[in-house]
Amino acid sequence: MTKVSPSMLSADFSKLGQELVRIDEAGADWAHLDVMDGMFVPNITFGPPVIKSIRKYSDIPFDAHLMIQDPVRYIDAFADAGCDLITVHCEAVGDIKGAMDRIHEKGLKAGISLNPETPVSDVEPFLPYADLALVMTVHPGFGGQSFISDCVPKITWISEWAEENGREVEISVDGGVNPVTGKQCTDAGATVLVAGSSLFKLDDMAPAIAEWKKYGRSL
Repeated sequence: MTKVSPSMLSADFSKLGQELVRIDEAGADWAHLDVMDGMFVPNITFGPPVIKSIRKYSDIPFDAHLMIQDPVRYIDAFADAGCDLITVHCEAVGDIKGAMDRIHEKGLKAGISLNPETPVSDVEPFLPYADLALVMTVHPGFGGQSFISDCVPKITWISEWAEENGREVEISVDGGVNPVTGKQCTDAGATVLVAGSSLFKLDDMAPAIAEWKKYGRSL
């Protein structure tokens, strides 16, 4: 079954704890936490203190997406705040492999992400150490953008790489995901769908999440 990880970037920030409970009760598998530092991307969201403050509201796994420079500096803080999986960007400055190693040393799962304009070959050196590969299908930093379909072949490439190399790697997709684009991604090999506005705009997101979980690769 496909995993669904609602993006808290589209939640009501004035009641993040309640929003976390909402997605948990709706059947979400993970909670996707977009962390932005104003440097790697122009926007700023939240950091470890906010994540730690909402951890008590739910046991749902925290899927932290660090859109920050030199992420190795902050791995301990995000791990201690209650994250279960931490993803860093291959384009970020600093020791990216070292950051992934530190995530594993903290007993967590490590992810590697790439932006729409980044060739998929740039992520290949990190895949042997990754538990998850996150394909961005919008430009990171802002919610509500349109899906970039040219990124879909990257999903298939990573899926085939994992099969050829005997690696079990979750393939997550983030950006412009809705019922139509989500199906395109799972058909290409995605195993995790990150969605923000298309889920949070619903009064009851449970039926949509249940339907998305039925998606699977058709290739």
